[in-house]
Amino acid sequence: MGLIAIPKIRPSRWLMVDLQSVDWNLYLNTLFWNLNYWDSISTLAGEVDNPKKTLPKALFYALILVVSGYFFPLLIGTGAIPVDRELWTDGYFSDIAKMVGGVWLSIWIQGAAAMSNMGMFVTEMSSDSFQLLGMAERGMLPEFFATRSRYGTPLVGILFSASGVVMLSWMSFQEIVAAENILYCFGMILEFIAFIVLRMKHPAASRPYKIPLGTVGSVLMCIPPTILIFVVLALSSLKVMVVSLVAVVIGLVMQPCVKHVERKRWFKFSESDDLPDLHSTAQEASETFIE
Repeated sequence: MGLIAIPKIRPSRWLMVDLQSVDWNLYLNTLFWNLNYWDSISTLAGEVDNPKKTLPKALFYALILVVSGYFFPLLIGTGAIPVDRELWTDGYFSDIAKMVGGVWLSIWIQGAAAMSNMGMFVTEMSSDSFQLLGMAERGMLPEFFATRSRYGTPLVGILFSASGVVMLSWMSFQEIVAAENILYCFGMILEFIAFIVLRMKHPAASRPYKIPLGTVGSVLMCIPPTILIFVVLALSSLKVMVVSLVAVVIGLVMQPCVKHVERKRWFKFSESDDLPDLHSTAQEASETFIE
């Protein structure tokens, strides 16, 4: 579409900005949703060969591809077609493709969008299901969450994660994006806190990949995204905030419930022997330091 639209591009259209009509809540939530979840790769780090070398390169190239995949189509769409903001709704890119190249290009764009959505869905299912598997291997969830199929995939985690998708299907796309963003914001705040605390308490623990910064550098690195997180939270609507807070409360209530289930032995809990023991690793590091 980009090559076909080049003769029709008018750069002056890129400068037509009406800040008064911008829905900043929708804009920031959509932008935040399109460019987040980079941390999801951490749940699959154990499945990657030599993650210390592979992950930085993969994330670097993926960032370039993702930003380019959003930026250049937007330049084409806004530069080749007269800007009418009321028409820019879900699925409008296929209409732009039809105006630029005809029906065949519109069908091509729709097919590419469908494949992209399926890819993102599979990626999300993978990260969520492996996160549940990791929690089960740490003894934080019942053992059956760590069950793998003959292909090595966490089947129970996939089914459990898919049920959450079904429960959110009654909301609109914009509301789902905003609700996911709020939950993601709470999760990222916890991740930042855990990252700093683990770096301070268990500096010698075995890690597939370690960010090459000290404690002060790690804290400074977390400040800008934390500010953005609070901006997104402040702009959320009341309905989305209520739904998200209910989900957070359910999560807080489930933790003592899971502990109660473990004490009553209604389900089997166990910790994998293949995982590094953070406490013993920290103790060994302390003894080495003293010696």
